[in-house]
Amino acid sequence: MLDKIFFMSKFFGRLKKSEEVPLVEEEQVPIWEDRIFWVETLEKIAFPVLDNVRKNNLKKNMILESTTAGAEKYAYLEAFARVFNGIAPWLELGPDGSEEGRLRQRYIDITLKAIGIAVNPKSNDYIFYNETKQSLVDIALFAQGLLRSKTQIWLNLSMDVQAKIMDELKNTRIIAPYENHWLLYTSMIEATLLEFTGECDMERLSYAIHKFRDEWYIGDAIYGDGPEFATNYYNSIIIHPMLNDILMVMRKYGLSDGEFMDVQLMRSSRLSAQLERIISPEGTFPIIGKSIAYRCGVFHTLAQAALLNVLPKNINPTQVRSALTKVLRNLFEGNQNFTNGWLLVGLNGHQGDLCERDINTGSLYLCCSVFLPLGLDPNHPFWFGESEEWTSLKAWHGHATQPDQSIDF
Repeated sequence: MLDKIFFMSKFFGRLKKSEEVPLVEEEQVPIWEDRIFWVETLEKIAFPVLDNVRKNNLKKNMILESTTAGAEKYAYLEAFARVFNGIAPWLELGPDGSEEGRLRQRYIDITLKAIGIAVNPKSNDYIFYNETKQSLVDIALFAQGLLRSKTQIWLNLSMDVQAKIMDELKNTRIIAPYENHWLLYTSMIEATLLEFTGECDMERLSYAIHKFRDEWYIGDAIYGDGPEFATNYYNSIIIHPMLNDILMVMRKYGLSDGEFMDVQLMRSSRLSAQLERIISPEGTFPIIGKSIAYRCGVFHTLAQAALLNVLPKNINPTQVRSALTKVLRNLFEGNQNFTNGWLLVGLNGHQGDLCERDINTGSLYLCCSVFLPLGLDPNHPFWFGESEEWTSLKAWHGHATQPDQSIDF
């Protein structure tokens, strides 16, 4: 069924309708159109980055916009790591006989080659040096991507490339993180080392968990290290997704701090409910806090909750798909957010004032975190179900709507 619909779609401009193709049940088409559009959009954003790294041309060809001197030292790592972080679960599905499965095989091959170039000190696109503090952020995001694609990416890298990656991860230990959510970057790197080598710096692994569990996330407080997190999206962009993936590794290895995972996943579920509710009937969301230029990356936790099957019971996965699809169509159905294939700084168009101090062209690719649900099989309820009104759409249409519900810890 999926292959037939791909054949009838404009899938990447390569496949065209044919009168000779057997008709597909009309009511099934909208179900698959959403996933096709997501994969189209993923390719539209990710391919220029991955393909240029694979060809050793990223530094040469990527358009770089920044207001910060020296951004060229880390912007290329940002672009590559953030693309990989977001598409890793999709790659992890692996190849199959479908059109999408064959496309995944292509992207797995491209990604493997790109990683080999990126960690090779002799290549033009060697980007894993840690000359600046910022590199800690994106090496951690790259490491998180490796955890998310262990079978298809990590295990298919040559031993030489694996060794280089482990060296790069260990080299970040010279970077002292800020005493805030940056602690999670060191923890993520150590969790990845633990997963792939069986060894890590236990203090660097555990310190961030202790800070969030014992100090910053006390009781009903879910906003991190200070009031600023109550008015921006960093709980969703970084904090919850990293806590979840770190704690999964800790629990796997029987570490006592892994016991925090159950409460943490409940908190992520609660945050995902709030994120779903802030998507307006038109598919927009509040422009508050820092890093609005990450665009749909602000829904990282909602996307991860769908991937991990921890959405609240009162939220149907299909309504999350419908809401996020509307957001994606607003942002990427046209070309207003691109120039020559590269993302522009802004929310919906080129909006230079959103280029904050730590934002550059590479930063923008954190928007790829919205694609995590593509790691779910096409027959998963998230994908295989009719489109459904999301909470704000139900409410403003006058339809039955459940109240927002807290979690009793």
